[in-house]
Amino acid sequence: MVTFLPFSGYRPSLRPGENIEDRVSPPYDVISPEQLKELQAKSNNITNLTLAPDADKHYTHARQTLEQMVKDGSLKQDTPSFYLYEQHFTDAGKQYRRLGLVGILKTEDYSAGNIIPHEETFSKVKADRLNLLRDMETHLESIFGIFTSFTPELKKKIDGAARLVYRYIDPQQVEHRYYRIADPDICGEITAALKDQKMLIADGHHRYETALNYAKENPDCEAKQYVLATLVASNDPGLVVWPTHRLVDAGDIGEKNAISKLEKSLTMKEISTAELETELPQHMLGLMFRTGRCFVADPIAPSDNVMMQLDTYVTQQVILNGVYKADEGKSTVSYDAELGPVKEAMAAKKHDLAVVLNPPSIKTIWDLAGAGKRMPKKTTFFFPKIWSGWVIYRMA
Repeated sequence: MVTFLPFSGYRPSLRPGENIEDRVSPPYDVISPEQLKELQAKSNNITNLTLAPDADKHYTHARQTLEQMVKDGSLKQDTPSFYLYEQHFTDAGKQYRRLGLVGILKTEDYSAGNIIPHEETFSKVKADRLNLLRDMETHLESIFGIFTSFTPELKKKIDGAARLVYRYIDPQQVEHRYYRIADPDICGEITAALKDQKMLIADGHHRYETALNYAKENPDCEAKQYVLATLVASNDPGLVVWPTHRLVDAGDIGEKNAISKLEKSLTMKEISTAELETELPQHMLGLMFRTGRCFVADPIAPSDNVMMQLDTYVTQQVILNGVYKADEGKSTVSYDAELGPVKEAMAAKKHDLAVVLNPPSIKTIWDLAGAGKRMPKKTTFFFPKIWSGWVIYRMA
């Protein structure tokens, strides 16, 4: 059972001369240092709460900032509501519209089978986010989840009840529209429609697992059992998933030796760099080396392990750990979801190897996650990201 409820959210109350872009930001984990500096120059921007730890890695000063924003009216509280988050964007020349419903989701262990993860997580990141929750007692950013669907009748009611409160076009030309749904009857229907569905975590595994740990630390506080969540239907045509490519700095592992070892596990077809984008969809993955050599590749032999059908798993097991010994610290791996910058970096010989991947399908993600399989870190990159700062959930 999924428990998804409306809540009395706090959201920006804009002053004269202030715009919603002064308050919102991309999620904390995709902001560059330069972008963060620009955002935090705006005193009421959400990053002054999400990414402003004190010297001891706690968030006491950020908590004081939040309290002041509530006190001076920079944030106002709604009556219990859901929120509708609409994003319009272009990807690969095609226009899309994605709709997310924002509310609070009751946390529970994955073992219950209702909340389903699909990726592994980094423990270091979760430690920082837990400090943030303990000090702020507020969910400042939303996780991104996928549920099955609503009926056409309920979708029509939701659209009719939604009232626009913010609109913004970001630097990537994604248009964000944020609506409030305050009708208690519609809110009740939304909660009822979701209670028998499952929810797949698309983005925000760290935040969900941190919220669950925080809930377990506070078992007697019902408000602290919930996490801020944006849920999108699995049949939404705007569910666009990018792959996340791997960039390898190989240490003392030479290219000729690496290729020789890779050929023992992979069928490798050499192509030109210009052919990569047209050849890649017919193969599991692409390999771009520092010297300019380029290949498409597939596993030589079938495997009983269903995970070997997943390109990121093959990349992790066969290439990164099997040949480059990344798990032993003999090479380092970085990530980029956009192929253009990857090709530019390899043309400039900034890395020894780029592993170029195909986008995973929503069906593959559902099937593997439903079978209890966790994909390697950064298997998926849902585009566009769920931005932060539109509304927050205070638990105390």
